[in-house]
Amino acid sequence: MTVAPKSEVKDLALAGEGRLRIQWAAQEMPVLRLIQERFAREQPLKGLRISACLHVTSETANLAIALKAGGAQVVLCASNPLSTQDEVAASLVVDEGVPVYAIRGEDNETYYRHIHAALANGPHMTLDDGADLVAILHRERTELLKGVIGGTEETTTGVVRLRSLAQEGRLQYPIIAVNEADTKHLFDNRYGTGQSTIDGITRATNILWAGKRVVVVGYGWCGRGVASRARGMGAQVIVTEVDPVRALEAVMEGFQVMPMMEAAPLGDLFITLTGDIHVIDRPHLERMKSGAILANSGHFNAEINIPALEAMARGKRRARPMVEEYDLGGDRRLYLLGEGRLINLAAAEGHPSSVMDMSFANQALCAEYLARLPEPLPREVHRVPKLIDEEVGRLKLQSMGIRVDALTEEQRRYLTSWDMGT
Repeated sequence: MTVAPKSEVKDLALAGEGRLRIQWAAQEMPVLRLIQERFAREQPLKGLRISACLHVTSETANLAIALKAGGAQVVLCASNPLSTQDEVAASLVVDEGVPVYAIRGEDNETYYRHIHAALANGPHMTLDDGADLVAILHRERTELLKGVIGGTEETTTGVVRLRSLAQEGRLQYPIIAVNEADTKHLFDNRYGTGQSTIDGITRATNILWAGKRVVVVGYGWCGRGVASRARGMGAQVIVTEVDPVRALEAVMEGFQVMPMMEAAPLGDLFITLTGDIHVIDRPHLERMKSGAILANSGHFNAEINIPALEAMARGKRRARPMVEEYDLGGDRRLYLLGEGRLINLAAAEGHPSSVMDMSFANQALCAEYLARLPEPLPREVHRVPKLIDEEVGRLKLQSMGIRVDALTEEQRRYLTSWDMGT
Protein backbone atom coordinates (compact mmCIF):
# COMPACT_ATOMS: atom_id res chain seq x y z
CA MET A 1 0.00 0.00 0.00
CA THR A 2 1.24 3.47 -0.87
CA VAL A 3 1.95 5.86 2.01
CA ALA A 4 -0.86 8.41 2.04
CA PRO A 5 0.31 11.89 0.97
CA LYS A 6 -0.91 15.10 2.53
CA SER A 7 -4.54 15.48 1.46
CA GLU A 8 -7.97 16.54 2.65
CA VAL A 9 -10.70 13.98 2.02
CA LYS A 10 -13.70 12.85 4.02
CA ASP A 11 -12.40 9.54 5.37
CA LEU A 12 -9.41 7.44 4.28
CA ALA A 13 -11.22 4.36 5.61
CA LEU A 14 -13.48 4.57 2.53
CA ALA A 15 -10.57 3.59 0.27
CA GLY A 16 -11.62 -0.05 -0.11
CA GLU A 17 -15.02 0.88 -1.51
CA GLY A 18 -13.40 3.49 -3.73
CA ARG A 19 -10.92 0.96 -5.11
CA LEU A 20 -13.80 -1.23 -6.29
CA ARG A 21 -15.50 1.72 -7.99
CA ILE A 22 -12.31 2.73 -9.78
CA GLN A 23 -11.74 -0.83 -10.97
CA TRP A 24 -15.35 -1.12 -12.17
CA ALA A 25 -15.01 2.08 -14.19
CA ALA A 26 -11.69 0.94 -15.64
CA GLN A 27 -13.42 -2.01 -17.31
CA GLU A 28 -15.39 0.47 -19.43
CA MET A 29 -12.36 2.64 -20.26
CA PRO A 30 -10.23 0.55 -22.65
CA VAL A 31 -8.82 3.53 -24.58
CA LEU A 32 -7.46 5.16 -21.44
CA ARG A 33 -6.06 1.80 -20.37
CA LEU A 34 -4.12 1.47 -23.64
CA ILE A 35 -2.77 4.99 -23.17
CA GLN A 36 -1.84 4.22 -19.56
CA GLU A 37 0.10 1.12 -20.64
CA ARG A 38 2.04 3.12 -23.22
CA PHE A 39 2.64 5.96 -20.77
CA ALA A 40 4.09 3.48 -18.27
CA ARG A 41 6.63 2.36 -20.90
CA GLU A 42 7.51 5.74 -22.41
CA GLN A 43 7.19 8.11 -19.41
CA PRO A 44 6.24 11.17 -21.53
CA LEU A 45 5.25 13.21 -18.45
CA LYS A 46 8.26 12.34 -16.30
CA GLY A 47 9.05 15.09 -13.81
CA LEU A 48 6.02 17.23 -14.67
CA ARG A 49 3.79 18.55 -11.89
CA ILE A 50 0.10 18.60 -12.86
CA SER A 51 -2.61 20.40 -10.87
CA ALA A 52 -6.06 19.13 -11.84
CA CYS A 53 -9.41 20.65 -10.87
CA LEU A 54 -11.93 18.05 -12.04
CA HIS A 55 -14.99 16.17 -10.81
CA VAL A 56 -13.53 13.62 -8.40
CA THR A 57 -15.19 10.47 -9.73
CA SER A 58 -14.11 6.93 -10.52
CA GLU A 59 -13.51 7.94 -14.14
CA THR A 60 -11.32 10.89 -13.13
CA ALA A 61 -9.40 8.55 -10.87
CA ASN A 62 -8.46 6.43 -13.88
CA LEU A 63 -7.21 9.56 -15.66
CA ALA A 64 -5.08 10.49 -12.64
CA ILE A 65 -3.66 6.95 -12.53
CA ALA A 66 -2.78 7.13 -16.24
CA LEU A 67 -1.05 10.49 -15.83
CA LYS A 68 0.90 9.20 -12.85
CA ALA A 69 1.90 6.12 -14.86
CA GLY A 70 3.34 8.55 -17.42
CA GLY A 71 5.63 10.01 -14.80
CA ALA A 72 3.60 13.04 -13.69
CA GLN A 73 3.17 14.25 -10.12
CA VAL A 74 -0.59 14.79 -9.97
CA VAL A 75 -2.53 16.76 -7.36
CA LEU A 76 -6.32 16.75 -7.65
CA CYS A 77 -9.07 19.00 -6.28
CA ALA A 78 -12.82 19.11 -6.97
CA SER A 79 -14.34 21.29 -9.67
CA ASN A 80 -17.77 21.21 -8.02
CA PRO A 81 -18.70 20.92 -4.31
CA LEU A 82 -21.35 18.24 -4.93
CA SER A 83 -19.59 16.05 -7.51
CA THR A 84 -16.96 14.37 -5.32
CA GLN A 85 -17.23 10.64 -4.67
CA ASP A 86 -15.62 10.50 -1.22
CA GLU A 87 -14.66 6.84 -1.45
CA VAL A 88 -12.87 7.45 -4.76
CA ALA A 89 -10.97 10.40 -3.27
CA ALA A 90 -9.86 8.16 -0.39
CA SER A 91 -8.68 5.38 -2.70
CA LEU A 92 -6.62 7.76 -4.83
CA VAL A 93 -4.81 8.93 -1.71
CA VAL A 94 -4.35 5.54 -0.03
CA ASP A 95 -3.85 3.21 -3.00
CA GLU A 96 -2.29 5.46 -5.62
CA GLY A 97 -0.44 8.09 -3.60
CA VAL A 98 -2.23 10.93 -5.41
CA PRO A 99 -2.85 13.96 -3.16
CA VAL A 100 -6.56 14.87 -3.26
CA TYR A 101 -8.32 17.90 -1.82
CA ALA A 102 -12.05 17.23 -2.16
CA ILE A 103 -14.97 16.52 0.18
CA ARG A 104 -18.51 16.07 -1.08
CA GLY A 105 -20.69 18.96 0.09
CA GLU A 106 -17.78 21.25 0.97
CA ASP A 107 -18.68 24.91 1.41
CA ASN A 108 -17.37 27.65 -0.87
CA GLU A 109 -14.54 28.60 1.48
CA THR A 110 -13.30 25.01 1.57
CA TYR A 111 -13.76 24.64 -2.19
CA TYR A 112 -11.44 27.56 -2.95
CA ARG A 113 -8.99 26.55 -0.21
CA HIS A 114 -8.71 23.18 -1.94
CA ILE A 115 -7.97 24.87 -5.28
CA HIS A 116 -5.16 26.80 -3.59
CA ALA A 117 -3.86 23.53 -2.12
CA ALA A 118 -3.75 21.96 -5.58
CA LEU A 119 -1.89 24.98 -6.93
CA ALA A 120 0.67 24.75 -4.12
CA ASN A 121 2.02 21.87 -6.21
CA GLY A 122 3.69 24.55 -8.36
CA PRO A 123 2.22 23.14 -11.59
CA HIS A 124 3.90 22.84 -14.95
CA MET A 125 0.48 21.96 -16.37
CA THR A 126 -3.18 22.46 -15.39
CA LEU A 127 -6.24 20.32 -16.13
CA ASP A 128 -9.42 22.24 -15.48
CA ASP A 129 -13.19 21.71 -15.59
CA GLY A 130 -14.90 25.08 -15.54
CA ALA A 131 -11.74 27.25 -15.36
CA ASP A 132 -11.90 28.02 -11.63
CA LEU A 133 -8.33 26.78 -11.12
CA VAL A 134 -7.01 28.84 -14.04
CA ALA A 135 -8.92 31.90 -12.81
CA ILE A 136 -7.43 31.62 -9.30
CA LEU A 137 -3.98 31.09 -10.81
CA HIS A 138 -4.29 34.26 -12.91
CA ARG A 139 -5.94 36.32 -10.18
CA GLU A 140 -4.32 35.26 -6.92
CA ARG A 141 -1.34 32.99 -7.58
CA THR A 142 0.40 34.87 -10.37
CA GLU A 143 3.84 34.00 -8.99
CA LEU A 144 3.26 30.43 -10.21
CA LEU A 145 2.43 31.36 -13.81
CA LYS A 146 6.01 31.48 -15.05
CA GLY A 147 6.40 27.74 -14.49
CA VAL A 148 3.28 26.67 -16.43
CA ILE A 149 3.82 25.35 -19.97
CA GLY A 150 0.18 24.67 -20.82
CA GLY A 151 -3.16 23.29 -19.77
CA THR A 152 -6.43 21.74 -20.86
CA GLU A 153 -10.09 22.67 -20.30
CA GLU A 154 -12.89 20.12 -20.23
CA THR A 155 -16.11 22.17 -20.43
CA THR A 156 -17.99 24.61 -22.62
CA THR A 157 -18.31 26.99 -19.67
CA GLY A 158 -14.58 26.91 -19.03
CA VAL A 159 -13.68 27.46 -22.68
CA VAL A 160 -15.93 30.54 -22.79
CA ARG A 161 -14.19 31.97 -19.72
CA LEU A 162 -10.72 31.22 -21.06
CA ARG A 163 -11.45 32.74 -24.47
CA SER A 164 -12.58 35.89 -22.66
CA LEU A 165 -9.30 35.91 -20.72
CA ALA A 166 -7.34 35.44 -23.95
CA GLN A 167 -9.26 38.20 -25.76
CA GLU A 168 -8.30 40.59 -22.96
CA GLY A 169 -4.67 39.63 -23.55
CA ARG A 170 -4.36 38.24 -20.04
CA LEU A 171 -4.05 34.48 -20.62
CA GLN A 172 -0.50 33.65 -19.59
CA TYR A 173 -0.11 30.16 -21.07
CA PRO A 174 -1.71 28.07 -23.83
CA ILE A 175 -4.86 26.06 -23.09
CA ILE A 176 -6.17 23.22 -25.25
CA ALA A 177 -9.99 23.18 -25.40
CA VAL A 178 -10.59 19.46 -24.94
CA ASN A 179 -14.32 20.19 -24.94
CA GLU A 180 -14.12 21.03 -28.66
CA ALA A 181 -12.69 17.68 -29.74
CA ASP A 182 -15.27 15.76 -31.78
CA THR A 183 -14.60 12.68 -29.66
CA LYS A 184 -15.49 14.75 -26.61
CA HIS A 185 -18.51 16.97 -27.27
CA LEU A 186 -20.29 14.70 -29.76
CA PHE A 187 -20.28 11.86 -27.22
CA ASP A 188 -19.62 13.18 -23.69
CA ASN A 189 -21.86 16.25 -24.03
CA ARG A 190 -24.61 14.59 -26.06
CA TYR A 191 -24.79 10.97 -24.89
CA GLY A 192 -23.14 11.37 -21.49
CA THR A 193 -25.05 14.45 -20.37
CA GLY A 194 -28.24 13.17 -21.97
CA GLN A 195 -28.24 9.88 -20.08
CA SER A 196 -26.77 11.07 -16.78
CA THR A 197 -29.10 14.08 -16.49
CA ILE A 198 -32.14 11.87 -16.91
CA ASP A 199 -30.59 9.48 -14.38
CA GLY A 200 -29.93 12.21 -11.79
CA ILE A 201 -33.41 13.72 -12.03
CA THR A 202 -35.03 10.29 -11.84
CA ARG A 203 -33.02 9.29 -8.76
CA ALA A 204 -33.81 12.60 -7.05
CA THR A 205 -37.54 12.62 -7.79
CA ASN A 206 -38.71 9.18 -9.00
CA ILE A 207 -40.93 10.98 -11.52
CA LEU A 208 -42.58 9.28 -14.47
CA TRP A 209 -41.20 11.00 -17.56
CA ALA A 210 -43.96 9.78 -19.88
CA GLY A 211 -46.48 12.57 -20.41
CA LYS A 212 -44.46 15.26 -18.64
CA ARG A 213 -43.88 18.60 -20.33
CA VAL A 214 -40.11 19.03 -20.13
CA VAL A 215 -38.56 22.40 -20.95
CA VAL A 216 -34.95 22.06 -22.11
CA VAL A 217 -33.20 25.41 -21.80
CA GLY A 218 -30.40 25.56 -24.37
CA TYR A 219 -29.92 23.38 -27.44
CA GLY A 220 -26.17 22.89 -27.60
CA TRP A 221 -24.83 19.35 -27.60
CA CYS A 222 -25.83 18.84 -23.96
CA GLY A 223 -29.33 20.16 -24.61
CA ARG A 224 -29.66 17.97 -27.71
CA GLY A 225 -28.78 14.91 -25.65
CA VAL A 226 -31.24 15.68 -22.86
CA ALA A 227 -34.07 16.60 -25.26
CA SER A 228 -33.59 13.40 -27.25
CA ARG A 229 -33.58 11.15 -24.20
CA ALA A 230 -36.50 12.91 -22.53
CA ARG A 231 -38.53 12.39 -25.70
CA GLY A 232 -37.45 8.75 -25.69
CA MET A 233 -38.91 8.44 -22.18
CA GLY A 234 -42.26 9.70 -23.46
CA ALA A 235 -41.98 13.35 -22.45
CA GLN A 236 -43.36 16.26 -24.47
CA VAL A 237 -40.26 18.40 -24.98
CA ILE A 238 -40.17 22.18 -25.35
CA VAL A 239 -36.87 23.87 -26.24
CA THR A 240 -35.91 27.47 -25.48
CA GLU A 241 -32.94 29.08 -27.24
CA VAL A 242 -31.33 32.42 -28.05
CA ASP A 243 -29.38 31.15 -31.08
CA PRO A 244 -31.63 31.14 -34.19
CA VAL A 245 -29.71 28.35 -35.92
CA ARG A 246 -29.90 26.05 -32.90
CA ALA A 247 -33.57 26.92 -32.46
CA LEU A 248 -34.17 26.02 -36.11
CA GLU A 249 -32.37 22.69 -35.59
CA ALA A 250 -34.65 21.93 -32.65
CA VAL A 251 -37.72 22.71 -34.77
CA MET A 252 -36.47 20.49 -37.61
CA GLU A 253 -35.86 17.69 -35.11
CA GLY A 254 -39.49 17.80 -34.03
CA PHE A 255 -39.40 19.81 -30.82
CA GLN A 256 -41.60 22.75 -29.85
CA VAL A 257 -39.57 25.96 -29.65
CA MET A 258 -40.73 29.10 -27.86
CA PRO A 259 -39.44 31.88 -25.57
CA MET A 260 -38.98 31.04 -21.89
CA MET A 261 -41.79 33.40 -20.85
CA GLU A 262 -44.19 31.30 -22.94
CA ALA A 263 -42.76 27.99 -21.75
CA ALA A 264 -42.75 28.97 -18.07
CA PRO A 265 -46.46 28.31 -17.33
CA LEU A 266 -46.46 25.10 -19.42
CA GLY A 267 -43.54 23.10 -18.04
CA ASP A 268 -43.67 20.35 -15.43
CA LEU A 269 -39.88 20.08 -15.41
CA PHE A 270 -37.23 22.62 -16.43
CA ILE A 271 -33.63 21.63 -17.22
CA THR A 272 -30.98 24.31 -17.87
CA LEU A 273 -27.93 23.54 -20.03
CA THR A 274 -26.64 26.88 -21.32
CA GLY A 275 -23.49 27.84 -19.41
CA ASP A 276 -25.04 31.28 -18.83
CA ILE A 277 -26.48 33.09 -15.81
CA HIS A 278 -30.14 33.38 -14.76
CA VAL A 279 -31.62 31.77 -17.86
CA ILE A 280 -34.48 30.96 -15.50
CA ASP A 281 -35.11 34.32 -13.80
CA ARG A 282 -37.68 35.77 -11.45
CA PRO A 283 -40.25 36.65 -14.15
CA HIS A 284 -40.15 33.01 -15.30
CA LEU A 285 -40.40 31.66 -11.75
CA GLU A 286 -43.44 33.87 -11.13
CA ARG A 287 -45.27 32.29 -14.10
CA MET A 288 -44.53 28.64 -13.29
CA LYS A 289 -47.33 26.41 -12.09
CA SER A 290 -47.34 24.82 -8.67
CA GLY A 291 -45.33 21.62 -8.54
CA ALA A 292 -42.87 22.56 -11.30
CA ILE A 293 -39.41 21.04 -10.86
CA LEU A 294 -36.19 22.95 -11.58
CA ALA A 295 -32.92 21.19 -12.43
CA ASN A 296 -29.58 22.38 -13.77
CA SER A 297 -27.10 20.39 -15.83
CA GLY A 298 -24.82 23.31 -16.72
CA HIS A 299 -21.47 23.59 -14.99
CA PHE A 300 -22.21 26.31 -12.41
CA ASN A 301 -25.23 26.82 -10.16
CA ALA A 302 -25.94 30.24 -11.70
CA GLU A 303 -28.34 29.22 -14.47
CA ILE A 304 -31.40 29.31 -12.18
CA ASN A 305 -31.78 32.55 -10.22
CA ILE A 306 -31.73 30.87 -6.81
CA PRO A 307 -31.49 34.14 -4.82
CA ALA A 308 -34.70 35.30 -6.53
CA LEU A 309 -36.39 32.01 -5.68
CA GLU A 310 -35.27 32.37 -2.06
CA ALA A 311 -36.62 35.92 -1.94
CA MET A 312 -39.98 34.84 -3.38
CA ALA A 313 -40.45 31.97 -0.94
CA ARG A 314 -42.33 32.20 2.35
CA GLY A 315 -40.46 29.14 3.48
CA LYS A 316 -38.73 26.01 2.29
CA ARG A 317 -38.15 22.45 3.39
CA ARG A 318 -36.28 19.35 2.30
CA ALA A 319 -38.95 17.29 0.54
CA ARG A 320 -36.54 14.45 -0.38
CA PRO A 321 -32.78 14.08 -0.52
CA MET A 322 -31.65 16.52 -3.24
CA VAL A 323 -35.12 18.13 -3.44
CA GLU A 324 -35.89 21.52 -1.83
CA GLU A 325 -39.54 22.59 -1.75
CA TYR A 326 -40.13 26.36 -1.94
CA ASP A 327 -43.47 27.57 -0.56
CA LEU A 328 -44.55 30.59 -2.60
CA GLY A 329 -47.87 31.01 -0.80
CA GLY A 330 -51.40 30.23 -1.89
CA ASP A 331 -50.69 26.49 -2.08
CA ARG A 332 -48.09 27.19 -4.80
CA ARG A 333 -44.78 25.33 -4.60
CA LEU A 334 -41.67 24.96 -6.75
CA TYR A 335 -39.02 22.29 -6.35
CA LEU A 336 -35.26 22.83 -6.84
CA LEU A 337 -33.01 19.80 -7.34
CA GLY A 338 -29.46 19.43 -6.05
CA GLU A 339 -29.09 23.04 -4.87
CA GLY A 340 -29.11 24.05 -8.55
CA ARG A 341 -25.79 22.29 -9.11
CA LEU A 342 -24.99 19.71 -11.79
CA ILE A 343 -27.85 17.29 -11.22
CA ASN A 344 -26.17 14.38 -12.96
CA LEU A 345 -23.35 14.46 -10.40
CA ALA A 346 -25.25 15.84 -7.41
CA ALA A 347 -27.94 13.13 -7.48
CA ALA A 348 -26.30 10.42 -9.59
CA GLU A 349 -22.85 9.27 -10.70
CA GLY A 350 -22.22 11.50 -13.69
CA HIS A 351 -21.48 10.26 -17.18
CA PRO A 352 -21.08 6.55 -17.89
CA SER A 353 -17.44 5.42 -17.83
CA SER A 354 -17.53 4.36 -21.48
CA VAL A 355 -18.13 7.91 -22.73
CA MET A 356 -15.65 9.44 -20.28
CA ASP A 357 -13.09 7.04 -21.72
CA MET A 358 -12.90 9.25 -24.82
CA SER A 359 -12.96 12.57 -22.95
CA PHE A 360 -10.13 11.56 -20.62
CA ALA A 361 -8.18 9.92 -23.44
CA ASN A 362 -8.18 13.38 -25.02
CA GLN A 363 -7.01 14.91 -21.73
CA ALA A 364 -4.14 12.43 -21.40
CA LEU A 365 -3.00 12.74 -25.03
CA CYS A 366 -3.19 16.54 -24.93
CA ALA A 367 -1.06 16.55 -21.78
CA GLU A 368 1.49 14.41 -23.62
CA TYR A 369 1.31 16.71 -26.66
CA LEU A 370 2.02 19.78 -24.54
CA ALA A 371 4.87 18.00 -22.75
CA ARG A 372 6.59 16.90 -25.98
CA LEU A 373 6.43 20.26 -27.80
CA PRO A 374 9.92 21.69 -28.41
CA GLU A 375 8.52 25.22 -27.92
CA PRO A 376 5.35 26.31 -26.06
CA LEU A 377 2.26 27.16 -28.06
CA PRO A 378 1.08 30.79 -28.28
CA ARG A 379 -0.86 32.04 -25.24
CA GLU A 380 -4.26 31.31 -26.70
CA VAL A 381 -7.07 28.75 -26.48
CA HIS A 382 -6.26 26.00 -29.00
CA ARG A 383 -8.27 23.21 -30.57
CA VAL A 384 -7.32 19.60 -29.95
CA PRO A 385 -4.97 18.50 -32.76
CA LYS A 386 -6.91 16.53 -35.38
CA LEU A 387 -4.49 13.60 -35.12
CA ILE A 388 -5.30 13.22 -31.40
CA ASP A 389 -9.05 13.38 -32.08
CA GLU A 390 -8.75 10.73 -34.79
CA GLU A 391 -6.52 8.53 -32.64
CA VAL A 392 -9.07 8.52 -29.83
CA GLY A 393 -11.82 7.56 -32.30
CA ARG A 394 -9.64 4.83 -33.81
CA LEU A 395 -8.77 3.34 -30.42
CA LYS A 396 -12.40 3.42 -29.29
CA LEU A 397 -13.54 1.58 -32.42
CA GLN A 398 -10.70 -0.90 -31.97
CA SER A 399 -11.78 -1.58 -28.39
CA MET A 400 -15.32 -2.27 -29.66
CA GLY A 401 -14.09 -4.69 -32.31
CA ILE A 402 -15.25 -2.42 -35.14
CA ARG A 403 -13.27 -1.89 -38.33
CA VAL A 404 -13.77 0.88 -40.90
CA ASP A 405 -12.72 1.47 -44.50
CA ALA A 406 -9.64 3.38 -45.58
CA LEU A 407 -9.34 5.69 -48.59
CA THR A 408 -7.68 4.28 -51.68
CA GLU A 409 -4.84 6.26 -53.23
CA GLU A 410 -7.19 7.22 -56.09
CA GLN A 411 -9.74 8.54 -53.59
CA ARG A 412 -7.10 10.55 -51.75
CA ARG A 413 -5.95 12.17 -55.00
CA TYR A 414 -9.55 13.01 -55.93
CA LEU A 415 -10.21 14.68 -52.56
CA THR A 416 -7.08 16.83 -52.84
CA SER A 417 -7.39 17.88 -56.48
CA TRP A 418 -9.25 20.75 -58.11
CA ASP A 419 -9.33 19.69 -61.74
CA MET A 420 -11.19 16.36 -61.57
CA GLY A 421 -14.88 16.91 -62.25
CA THR A 422 -17.55 14.86 -63.97
